[in-house]
Amino acid sequence: MRLVFMGTPDFAVPALQALAAHGHDVAGVFTQPDRPSGRGKNLKPSPVKTAAQELGLPVYQPHKVKSPESLEILKELAPEVIIVVAYGQLLSKEILGLPPYGCINVHASLLPDWRGAAPIHWSILKGDQRTGVTTMQMDEGLDTGDMLLKTELPIGEDTTTGELHDALAQAGAQLLIATLEQLHKGELPRTPQKGPVRYASLLTREHEKIDWARSAQDIHNQIRGLNPWPGSYTLFREETVKVWKSSISAQARGDGAEPGPPALKDFKPGEIIAWDQQGLLVQTGEGLIRIVEVQPAGKKPMPARDFFLGRRGQAGESFG
Repeated sequence: MRLVFMGTPDFAVPALQALAAHGHDVAGVFTQPDRPSGRGKNLKPSPVKTAAQELGLPVYQPHKVKSPESLEILKELAPEVIIVVAYGQLLSKEILGLPPYGCINVHASLLPDWRGAAPIHWSILKGDQRTGVTTMQMDEGLDTGDMLLKTELPIGEDTTTGELHDALAQAGAQLLIATLEQLHKGELPRTPQKGPVRYASLLTREHEKIDWARSAQDIHNQIRGLNPWPGSYTLFREETVKVWKSSISAQARGDGAEPGPPALKDFKPGEIIAWDQQGLLVQTGEGLIRIVEVQPAGKKPMPARDFFLGRRGQAGESFG
């Protein structure tokens, strides 16, 4: 099929590559403009732009895709369908109605659950045990269009957002190809969205700070849900420390840990009660959590035990 692809981040790259590999006629690729990056603030292309150039595809980077100039380009490209994967701009009613088969979005959740900007993060932050990808016929609402096809993936108890992101990107690419195959055959189902809705809002700095009064499970979900971006953090002796990895496995009960204070009931949330080769055992508002990997400001990630003992830490000191 002749199509236009719209996408920007790494998540969208497998979908673009799959379209090219399956012989679809990608008439043009729309992506966000190059952005300043790094200390030198040099302009950096989006991952989709880099992939499109490697495939020899024409690239368009309008600051506003709703502009009359962008609409004219799309008319000239004359796509049968527009594919949108994490593009980062809203489409106008005119663009949505331009292709004969409309615009199809690849969304990283099982709609209608987790509409919005950060569905992968929130599925882990809330402790979901499953998620998936949905292809959707786009309308003017926020992820409210008819559902086309779905594929489901489990979420492991230690799965991070980065790991789930990569798995969903590949699953989404495969689902997109299946969607277009059924569309071409005239066999593509459309199902209106019904049922409970959760919204995956943009993450803020407030979501990153660990509140040790929460349960061990909630904190574990926060740590893995914000890995690799933006990362959760806490304070140790007024030093900001990123926390990248944790565990609430049976080992976090403290079996074999170097001794700390004797009575669990006396511990306060955030208090470091013991440590072993795997990490630091920390009291939370409900249960113990093992902090495995941390990153002090300006340093590389390191084992939490090395961080703590390198500062001559003592049982009874606290995070936060």
